Amino acid sequence: MRNPKILVLSGSARAGSYNSQLAALAAKKLAILDAKVTRISLKDYPLPIYDGDLEEVDGVPENAETLKKLFAEHDGVFIACPEYNAGITPLLKNALDWISRVKGPGDAYRGKVFAVGAASPGGFGGMRGLIGMRTILEVGLGAMVLPQMVSVAKASASFNERGDLTDERASANLDKMVDALLRATRIELSH
Repeated sequence: MRNPKILVLSGSARAGSYNSQLAALAAKKLAILDAKVTRISLKDYPLPIYDGDLEEVDGVPENAETLKKLFAEHDGVFIACPEYNAGITPLLKNALDWISRVKGPGDAYRGKVFAVGAASPGGFGGMRGLIGMRTILEVGLGAMVLPQMVSVAKASASFNERGDLTDERASANLDKMVDALLRATRIELSH
């Protein structure tokens, strides 16, 4: 059986983003365990704000088609989800919405395994945004999302100079989530 292909991204394009650091660490841990990891930045795939009238006139943007293809080509997806005002970032929501509008072969959300995590300077570790993210992925898009999540509170002091987590509980939860993602994608590959 081939090693799972995992797409890793952050819902933030901000320089120094804690969620981008979390995505990088998840990618590193997945690669160490022999997953084929593709890490992307949504900053490299700019999209206009979703508008049905725009879609009707101009069609789906090329970057949405590229993102859909990337999602469809992978067995699993890890998304580091920043929390903005108890929700997910407009950047991430907009990308997910545009991807859902792409017609054609392959499915971006069904038939693969999703895992989510968040890093936040606050005490809740992005948990409120993760709840919203799960609802969007599971209810709105029909994705299978693992129950294991990682939530990094007080993120400004939670990463060391090598990019590893200093918070033992968050680090253990990341390891459990990575393990669950690999196990679930291997099960999907065996069917």
